[in-house]
Amino acid sequence: MPGKDNVKIAPAEGKLGVLIPGIGAVSTTFIAGIEAVKRGLGLPVGSLTQLSTIRLGKRTDGRSPMIKDFVPLASINDLVFGGWDIFEDTAYESAVNAKVLEPTLLAQVKEPLAAIKPMAAVFDTEYIKRINGPNVKKTGTKMDKAEALMADIEGFRKEHGCARLVMIWCGSTEVFHKPAEVHSTLEKFEEGLRTNHPDIAPSQIYAYAALRCGVPFANGAPNLTADVPALLDMARERNVPICGKDFKTGQTFMKTLIAPGLKARMLGINGWFSTNILGNRDGEVLEDPGSFKTKEETKLSVLDQILQPKLYPELYENLYHAVRINYYPPRGDSKEGWDNIDIFGWLGYPMQIKIDFLCRDSILAAPLVLDLVLFMDLAQRCGMRGIQEWLSFYFKAPMTAPGLYPEHDIFIQLMKLKNTLRWMRNEDLITHLGLEYYD
Repeated sequence: MPGKDNVKIAPAEGKLGVLIPGIGAVSTTFIAGIEAVKRGLGLPVGSLTQLSTIRLGKRTDGRSPMIKDFVPLASINDLVFGGWDIFEDTAYESAVNAKVLEPTLLAQVKEPLAAIKPMAAVFDTEYIKRINGPNVKKTGTKMDKAEALMADIEGFRKEHGCARLVMIWCGSTEVFHKPAEVHSTLEKFEEGLRTNHPDIAPSQIYAYAALRCGVPFANGAPNLTADVPALLDMARERNVPICGKDFKTGQTFMKTLIAPGLKARMLGINGWFSTNILGNRDGEVLEDPGSFKTKEETKLSVLDQILQPKLYPELYENLYHAVRINYYPPRGDSKEGWDNIDIFGWLGYPMQIKIDFLCRDSILAAPLVLDLVLFMDLAQRCGMRGIQEWLSFYFKAPMTAPGLYPEHDIFIQLMKLKNTLRWMRNEDLITHLGLEYYD
């Protein structure tokens, strides 16, 4: 990363290609939303890059420009979209099937969505068990499939005249697996690709292909994917930004809002029970115990990192935390997340908090996809490489440098994000340290 006095940001000139593994509910809601915003049919609500301001200097300075005016982000008018999916449906057909957006809105953006036809996907039923489809790369080794993805990437770049590309995983949750010896070095990983090693997941093949092509990669699912030494080293060596993992949308978003507040007031917690019902493709995939285990790991890790029970054993050491996800088709993409929180206060007297969040998963995820695409492109134009911890704001299980614990407190995450933007523009970082009483 460059030093504070010599941050040079290449201009955001030309088209920015957005390549998405998984043309499903989240990605089609994102793409349709961008097309709707471009036509004045709606606002990009939930997007920091489009709607948020950033304070510069002292409070008395009155300098709070829009983020999109402060740093040179790509314009949404310069975005072009493509991707892969196991089903052959166009983005328009997939959006209609997802039933997230109203048919009247989709009809107004049908033309650009219908033009997006998914490329054949890399898929393995050992990693996603509850769904299957015909539009997959069927022959060759895993290395052959990686090279086919690289050909897809370069073909898309050429066809659409893209100056730059970003890849963002919006596919399903893969079964839980841990780093293995094959992930320890790039040499072993590439040999594993050539020999079809079973511990190399489809999402890791996408990440490898992206990094080989110099394309920033963001992981919107809780899959292991790029969070292994071989791909982390590759990202640093090739000067490519990566980030992840698992979009922070519904119930976990609530946890990262509520838990920091309880901890800030030193209120204790005996138990936090969370359950979800959802009916989209994600819900169907998560019916498989292996995929649920992957999701459960990211959801359970949040409270432990925020509350720090080893530092505050009297308040949080005995916390019972449970997470459940239930597939319920009638809800479609309208997920319901219910939380029961048993807390205690002065002298140990018990109290309760109950949250019932009737949310729309893809509506919450779409602006995160937009921000990550624009910020990852910005990071690359700044010369940043490897894990982008300043984008932890968007994830349930933020990737961190080896040996560091992830920061889950959303307010600390937001401060880090905005301070990184200030650093890019050689502005003073905001610490909220007032010195007026010491003048």
